[in-house]
Amino acid sequence: MADDGGGRALGRQWRTTVRIAAVLLPLATCTILSPVRESITAATVVLILVLWVVAAAATGDRAAGLLAAVSGGVWFDFFLTKPYQRLTIADADDVEATLLLVLIGLAVTEIALWGYRQQARAARRSGYLEGVLGAAKVVSEGDTPASTLVDLVAREISDVLGVDECRFVEGPVHDARIAAVDHDGVVTRGDHTVDVDRLGLPNNEYVALPVRRGSRVVGHFLVTAATRITYPTREQRRVAVLLADQVAASVDAG
Repeated sequence: MADDGGGRALGRQWRTTVRIAAVLLPLATCTILSPVRESITAATVVLILVLWVVAAAATGDRAAGLLAAVSGGVWFDFFLTKPYQRLTIADADDVEATLLLVLIGLAVTEIALWGYRQQARAARRSGYLEGVLGAAKVVSEGDTPASTLVDLVAREISDVLGVDECRFVEGPVHDARIAAVDHDGVVTRGDHTVDVDRLGLPNNEYVALPVRRGSRVVGHFLVTAATRITYPTREQRRVAVLLADQVAASVDAG
């Protein structure tokens, strides 16, 4: 847990650094360009400032992209439009250029973030596939002890769901208070469906992933997220159940 906390601290520090840079770099750019503002066009400056918006948005931090867009608009107005060094604009073309800078910056931020999310989603899917294939390969070799296979699958399930703990228990779930994940990725507790997309996995409670061999439940993995609320997608939950089923033959003594 200490390593996880250190990673989150580094992540916060990185985001803070990126956001400060998103404000300061447009300021520095406009300051540098101010001595030659009479010899460059507003369109040229806008294109230069948009590059900083793209760079900020490419980090995957929406706030950084928005800060870069707003900072660019403010300092463009202050340093490069008449009356200089005042947050007012006298020329209609300069008003248009400032508005375009901010709007283009906002649009570029959303486009960059969309691409970032698509890339991250593709990377996650690749990781899930590698996990399933790795477990299937171990199963197919046939000479891996059941305990080793169970430990391997438990680690993969923890990674896929983002939970803190995953352990295997033989036999079906006997406690009706424990929520369970079915093969469609739906989480239910008794007769009620848990809205994981909105509420996350039940926190500080166990969630069961039944291990089935045919129609029989030969065991189940119990997972819990004690330190944080996790929101695994339905796809992630289905992958976790598929991973759980990989140990069915090894642990079934029947």
